[in-house]
Amino acid sequence: MNDNYFYPLTFKPVLKDYIWGGRNLETLFGRALPPGDTAESWEIAAHPDGTTVVANGRFANTLLTDLHAQLGTDLIGTRNQWAQERQKFPLLIKLLDAHDNLSVQVHPDDTYALAHEGNELGKTEMWVVLHAAADAAVILGVKPGTTPDAFRAAITAGNLEPYMHYLPIQAGDVVCVPSGSLHALLSGAVIAEIQQNSNTTYRVYDWNRTTNGRKRPLHIDKALDVINFAQVEPGLCQPQLVADEAGVRRYRLCANQYFTTERVEMAAGTQYQGICDGRTLEIWGCIAGAVDVNGVDLTAVQFTLLPAALGPFTVTAPQGATLLRTYVA
Repeated sequence: MNDNYFYPLTFKPVLKDYIWGGRNLETLFGRALPPGDTAESWEIAAHPDGTTVVANGRFANTLLTDLHAQLGTDLIGTRNQWAQERQKFPLLIKLLDAHDNLSVQVHPDDTYALAHEGNELGKTEMWVVLHAAADAAVILGVKPGTTPDAFRAAITAGNLEPYMHYLPIQAGDVVCVPSGSLHALLSGAVIAEIQQNSNTTYRVYDWNRTTNGRKRPLHIDKALDVINFAQVEPGLCQPQLVADEAGVRRYRLCANQYFTTERVEMAAGTQYQGICDGRTLEIWGCIAGAVDVNGVDLTAVQFTLLPAALGPFTVTAPQGATLLRTYVA
């Protein structure tokens, strides 16, 4: 293959119109949206519930699922061999606009999901807050003394408040959500979400909302099987500085077996030199400012996928920029 066979890939997002969505992706980031509310924009996705299409270059108009089938580990990297064996792209990147509260929910781990959800995996995820109203918050974990029996009784009684742990949030905050975490994104927040490629969610409470007169289904028994009741009043993730060189600062935000995500802060006129050497893909998202990645322009909020076999790459910031960098360590 010639030197430019692989290149930074951009995608046409898949939009979801769940009942809690709004119009912030348009008003804050200039996205062109269809009429009505948009809850989620799946930016990079290869899932039966939504697959993005390549928007640029030689692979334009190719579904990401088909591109993965064609390129294999040249796309996802040898560190994702487990995903290659399952013919499954490893990650899913989303933007979420919580105009209203999301349901209180939990995601299973891989073992439970594979035992109960067919070929679906569990879900570990993380959130980076892009916008937050003055009183915005999330639910994460439980309060001290919460037991499965007490929690089940509270679901039946419709009174979970004594058991749910609330965390105030503001723009720039980071929330790590391992599988088993009781959680909910609440109204007034827009986030970038990086997660395992899974759409398995167990709802325990949906604020008594209805759509066309019907409530969305709950999954109480499965949820109680997988909630980590030892996750008592967790806090926000604290970014860890990992490099500060020539006007480029990198902070580790969240690291787990599925992905590592960094925040990269670039001063005007700086460059970051990297290499995709076959071991892992990299996903870069511009969340403030604008950058060039090997000739592909990104503005806020846009993402690009760097194939694992890409080779050297350069991120150039003609103005100050903040980015999210995700890879598999």
